[in-house]
Amino acid sequence: MTDQHHIDRIARHLHDAHASRSRFENLTGDFALGSIDDAYRVQIALNKLWEGGPKGTIVGYKIALTSQAIRDLVGVDDPCGGAIFASTVYQSPANIPLSSFVRLGLEFELAFRMGKDVPTGTPLDAETIAPYVDAAMPAFELIEDRDADYSGLDAATLVADNAWSGGMVLGAPSTAWRELDLATTPVSLSFNGANEEAVTGAAMGNPLTSLAYLARLLGDQGRSLKAGDIVMSGSTLATRFAKAGDHAIYTVEGLGSVEMRVA
Repeated sequence: MTDQHHIDRIARHLHDAHASRSRFENLTGDFALGSIDDAYRVQIALNKLWEGGPKGTIVGYKIALTSQAIRDLVGVDDPCGGAIFASTVYQSPANIPLSSFVRLGLEFELAFRMGKDVPTGTPLDAETIAPYVDAAMPAFELIEDRDADYSGLDAATLVADNAWSGGMVLGAPSTAWRELDLATTPVSLSFNGANEEAVTGAAMGNPLTSLAYLARLLGDQGRSLKAGDIVMSGSTLATRFAKAGDHAIYTVEGLGSVEMRVA
């Protein structure tokens, strides 16, 4: 296992890369990571650096790489997670400044708000995680990939870099999710007037499955989901890379819509 001093050095290196708006590069040489476990240790150290600054406190988490095709591209077997910070949360309708990102990607998701703390060590799946959820809402995930080259991504670097978490735009929370079959609930995206449709189950078969996976992942790291945390459960549609003037409305049938413009 890599010693904590070296983990902290790598976290500082990533912190400085974000501060200087440098292009995303795989960690190599002295900064290279030998395992995904060490990558999460770097992520946690990086998050602690950010919590002491303008990003504010951690208010939730995202799950990434929910698609098998994307996992195959990156070379990992499992999805990954990252933290979301208070300063990066927007309410619908939102105007998102393109200048705040090196490159802004948009994903289209169901977000969950936890109603109770999730105890660590609890066997969790889509069914057993549900009682811990208070509300759900349509949401955009904001991706900050810092203009990464997707042809040779290193999975450990992506994890260490907080899984490219750039924030979220949230629609109104609703408890009506309990009445829906989240494996088959229709969703629709209007992006600059062009429409596309999918179902919530495009995220790991059921977004509650994504939520349970994230809860188990945090538990394995000695962390846990807390009441009030917001969790992004994975995109139902392909990522869009934003440009100024883009207008998006994402609707989850039975739960409402979320809207944003790129300024």
